Amino acid sequence: MKEHLISGVEPDSIASEYGFEPGDVLLSINDAEIEDTFDYQYLISDEYLVLKVRTKQGEEVEVEIEKEQEEDLGLIFENSFMDQYRSCKNKCIFCFIDQMPPGLRETLYFKDDDTRLSFLLGNYVTLTNLSEADINKIIKYRMEPINVSFQTMNPELRCKMLNNRFAGEALKKADLLYEAGIEMNGQIVLCKGVNDKEELEYSLEKLYRYVPTLQSVSVVPVGLSKYREGLYHLEPFEREDALEVIDCIGKWQQKAYEEKGIHFVHASDEWYFLAGLSFPEEESYDGYLQLENGVGMVRNFVNEFSELYREKFKIEPVFSEMIHKNDDLTAVQDIDYSGRKQISVITGRLFGPVLKECTKNLERVLPELKINVYEIRNDFFGEMITVAGLVTGRDIIAQLKEKEIGEALILPDTMIRCYGDVFLDDITVSEVETTLHCKADIVKSNGADLIRKVLEFI
Repeated sequence: MKEHLISGVEPDSIASEYGFEPGDVLLSINDAEIEDTFDYQYLISDEYLVLKVRTKQGEEVEVEIEKEQEEDLGLIFENSFMDQYRSCKNKCIFCFIDQMPPGLRETLYFKDDDTRLSFLLGNYVTLTNLSEADINKIIKYRMEPINVSFQTMNPELRCKMLNNRFAGEALKKADLLYEAGIEMNGQIVLCKGVNDKEELEYSLEKLYRYVPTLQSVSVVPVGLSKYREGLYHLEPFEREDALEVIDCIGKWQQKAYEEKGIHFVHASDEWYFLAGLSFPEEESYDGYLQLENGVGMVRNFVNEFSELYREKFKIEPVFSEMIHKNDDLTAVQDIDYSGRKQISVITGRLFGPVLKECTKNLERVLPELKINVYEIRNDFFGEMITVAGLVTGRDIIAQLKEKEIGEALILPDTMIRCYGDVFLDDITVSEVETTLHCKADIVKSNGADLIRKVLEFI
């Protein structure tokens, strides 16, 4: 039977009233074993509980509790998840963790493949770790949506891509989730010459039968770092490839919208940058279901920026054809910067052009301010990695040490959000400040917060 060490008790809580103390160990609730936090939350929803506890003095006791159904007990556990995370058993040909250099902190090399984390954090899972008991728990507790890395619906090809002889058979578990009405989101990491073209068409055709229980599918290009020695040979996509992917997705979107009322499948923003096409309007993203997967981030950022810009400055922002299909930036290019206060904003190379358009609009209405935008080239992972979330502290320092920064260096929270106050390479924000002799300010990665942060320097 699993044991769960109690590390704290909330003041004025039920647990406090019944005399629980740090160091006590919870053994069971109503004679049921507690595997993880989902079991715990489900079990304590009863109005009458019998908790089996081993006190910190070593005595096993039973504590009977009567409570309202929605009341929490107020117990804090040493492991808030109440279980270990499940690691991935696959060796995917596209796995980014396998493309990371040695010497980083250990947690960065952990590959999770846990449906519980999919529900809690939005992580994607392959279904290869999913047992019958796991499926029953998902259905019982309605743990939805579950985010599934399909990659391909061709069972044989999926075994090859995941390097797991059971990966094709695991697709049948999606049938069980669908039949139980468990909402899903899907992902296809597209690899050139592997699961694209006819294979992508085949996969979308098979996935379409899950709609609308399958709320969305994102198609994202494989990320290729410079650390691929000994790994499966993969080629980067070119503009013609991107145009073909967007065309394929567009046809399925039209079919899904006409028949199901949703767009079903979405191209990540990288495809539009690569193709040189305008970004879709907000309505086509179905509420940004896959924003964290890079789907609709540009459109959402620009719309948030534009809404607050109109409210604050009472004029329309001016954007290029790539964003709004109607204007160019000639109206905001010719700016006299003499005597202006300077600040700097950084991002990855992918988002740089959009950020520059936003800051030009701000300079247009804030004559006292010059905003430098620096696109950080990813020398750490290689130039094919262009997203802001994988920019490292050492690349920021190396590329900005000779640049004018001004009163502050503004960086998006995506660069440190997963790592506390450090970048992916363990360089701290304070190290960046000290080395570059500047103040660093963190801004949330949305357009409205960019405006709010900039206005702090007026």
